[in-house]
Amino acid sequence: MPGDGRQLLRTTFDDAAERYDGARPGYPRELFDDLVELAGLSPAARLLEIGCGTGQATRALAERGYRIICVELGERLAAVARRNLVGFPDVEVVNADFETWEPEQAGFDAVVAFTAFHWIDPEVRYARTASLLDDTGVLAVVSTQHVLPPDGDAFFVEVQEDYEAVVPDDPATKAGVGGPPASETVQGLAGEIDASGRFRLLGERRYVWDVVYTADGYVDLLQTYSGHLGLDEGTRGRLLSLIRRRVEERPDAVVRKTYLATLDVARPRR
Repeated sequence: MPGDGRQLLRTTFDDAAERYDGARPGYPRELFDDLVELAGLSPAARLLEIGCGTGQATRALAERGYRIICVELGERLAAVARRNLVGFPDVEVVNADFETWEPEQAGFDAVVAFTAFHWIDPEVRYARTASLLDDTGVLAVVSTQHVLPPDGDAFFVEVQEDYEAVVPDDPATKAGVGGPPASETVQGLAGEIDASGRFRLLGERRYVWDVVYTADGYVDLLQTYSGHLGLDEGTRGRLLSLIRRRVEERPDAVVRKTYLATLDVARPRR
């Protein structure tokens, strides 16, 4: 994604902070177990989280007793995260841009990012992260993708008609022809990590799970995605109206969305 487009879209989530908190799914528990194992985190580890959103993943780490500083670009998102994490005194949420933020003390045991690392400028993301880590620290990145397995919900192929009707010239519409990709075709960050020259991969894990949404729930979810938030209000309204009707007209009035999360853990090359 060009730099200007990335800068614009990564700020859209803040306008939907409360909806984001209610609609976005969490992550499988085993993902956090694997992160701790692959990263070799001690019980007293000190973590930096990039783009914590409203703290969905942060809570799972805070419950394990880690000291965490979360750097969140969105002011409203940061406020919701502070509210959600008020019971964890060792968690601090900082409203700042990770690319320019300077900590009082670096040398973190791990830098973690959950569905946020891709918003950081690719020219600086690995160098910036490496500079904030302790000599034995690690980078742990979780990327998520909507996928369609062989037994997945055909709704996500059929709904492309609505995107073609309302936003036919949107590149994302063209990319979605045929529905979401099969999980086996989605790559993790191993190649990108190696190409950075800054890190070596310690391990990669993959997780697939389903979430069932009602029409209201699914429309709420769509209104937390940058591609939909970036549409003008009239266009977005027409598109969401068609999608809502499509869900409501199904026999069970729900959709089943399949998620793939990829966990990549890497250590800096010193």
